[in-house]
Amino acid sequence: MNGTDYDLVIIGAGPAGMAAALYAGRARLSVLVLEKAAPGGQILVTDWIENYPGFSEGISGPDLMEQMLAQVKRFDVEIKSGEVVSMDISGPVKQLVLLDATITARAVIIATGTSFRKLGVPGENRYLGRGVSTCATCDAPFFKDSIVVAVGGGDTALQESIYLTRFVKKVYLVHRRDQLRAVKILQERAALNDKLEIVWDSTVTEIKGGSEGVEAVTVKNLKTGEAADIPAEGCFVWVGSLPNAGFAAGHMEMDGQGFIITDDRMRTNIPGVYAAGDVRNTPLRQVVTAVADGAVAASDVMHYLDNM
Repeated sequence: MNGTDYDLVIIGAGPAGMAAALYAGRARLSVLVLEKAAPGGQILVTDWIENYPGFSEGISGPDLMEQMLAQVKRFDVEIKSGEVVSMDISGPVKQLVLLDATITARAVIIATGTSFRKLGVPGENRYLGRGVSTCATCDAPFFKDSIVVAVGGGDTALQESIYLTRFVKKVYLVHRRDQLRAVKILQERAALNDKLEIVWDSTVTEIKGGSEGVEAVTVKNLKTGEAADIPAEGCFVWVGSLPNAGFAAGHMEMDGQGFIITDDRMRTNIPGVYAAGDVRNTPLRQVVTAVADGAVAASDVMHYLDNM
């Protein structure tokens, strides 16, 4: 890829990146999509999506991504594995440096999404992959008939905790407040699930274990100050997300959390550089909004290139 010039390079092959690639490919732009892992991002570890229009019974995350990928490939879009480590986007030709190559483009869309935020407590890093997880879809079968602790109170935490109950004996969902943030339909399902118990007004302060993995999770009640260990073989963490935008830091405007700031056309403060999906400062991080962002960004790229 060294020295290759494109009309548009899209960094990230999740829903936002795929939508942008679809629109740009249909416009006959020369498009490269870079993805450092597998196309799909967090959607690949989403068991079931009920709120994406067009699928009356819902659809699994991997199946939806497979359909998006097949649709994009119809329009001669290149999709390659690669990670951007640095960039020079100050001029009209943008230079992207990968681990093993340098590529150039006239426009760039950053659609790198987010990663799950960590708790930052003792034992979390030590037992990551050995009892600590952020993906129920990936790891639930390893905890068959076990007791696990989950942490969080949003849609992801409830949806994934409910999924866990298909495999485990019991899920203790620890939430720092006295009410959940998740949508009502998920709260209703959780309330009806006898394998799921919510531990209110509490936080996890430590994850304990031995050579074989997690053995207990220490939970502190924020109102009483009392702490107790919950015997458990696993701890699943869903307490928010962090933007995958470290490579762009210092190159464009970001908010205090590191999300890229854009206008309503997905334009950053750098001409020819856009951000779409969860990586930008958006009020809603869902598949449907990511897809919309990608479409808007690609449409504006066309106007930008026409006027260069």
